[in-house]
Amino acid sequence: MNDLLAGLSVWALPVLLAITLHEAAHGFAAEAMGDDTARRLGRVSLNPLRHVDPFGTIILPGLLLAAGGILFGWAKPVPVDFSRLRPLRFGMIVVAAAGPAINLLLAALAVLGFWLVPLVPEAGQGWLFDNLRNALFINLLLAVFNMLPIPPLDGGRVLTGLLPPALGWRLAKLERFGLLLVLLGLFVLPLLAEQIGLTFDPLGALVDGPVDTLARLLVQTLAPGGA
Repeated sequence: MNDLLAGLSVWALPVLLAITLHEAAHGFAAEAMGDDTARRLGRVSLNPLRHVDPFGTIILPGLLLAAGGILFGWAKPVPVDFSRLRPLRFGMIVVAAAGPAINLLLAALAVLGFWLVPLVPEAGQGWLFDNLRNALFINLLLAVFNMLPIPPLDGGRVLTGLLPPALGWRLAKLERFGLLLVLLGLFVLPLLAEQIGLTFDPLGALVDGPVDTLARLLVQTLAPGGA
């Protein structure tokens, strides 16, 4: 039990901040681009508690971590009235990209935090280091995963805004089915394939490589001694 609690303690804060501040960034970006819907609902805030979804932010990630499975979770989506964004297409891109962008910033701050590890009492150095390492991983994972070009993921909305209007509209129409496609393709099908002895890992192919590359770049650039 102590090992379980210790393991959860070094993931709780990184997961909470990564997921909730991702959503908060969408709200700040939407307000900057002309839509105050999130502001009126109290969602333009850096207070993580404003964005917590009890199941998606706390219960599900905790269960997955305890089971040693794939880390997955979500916060309460920030409401955005895209029709109020000005200019519309650029506003859509800015709002969608804001979530992954804040995760990249948090990942960079986590690496900079490694400079502080030797400055804390020795008893807390390992705990702080593990928190920072996990913050680096989860923020890069969220940034890369959410930038996959599949609506309703952020990358799908960015692509919708970049495409010519006719193609963007067709892509946007996939949004109602997009999350189901993501869950089936990245999680369900790999599990089914494993049951019959096959290896099918699109999540690893699409996400793991970019995450590893970004992590190495940040560590080499910002960490003490570049390592």
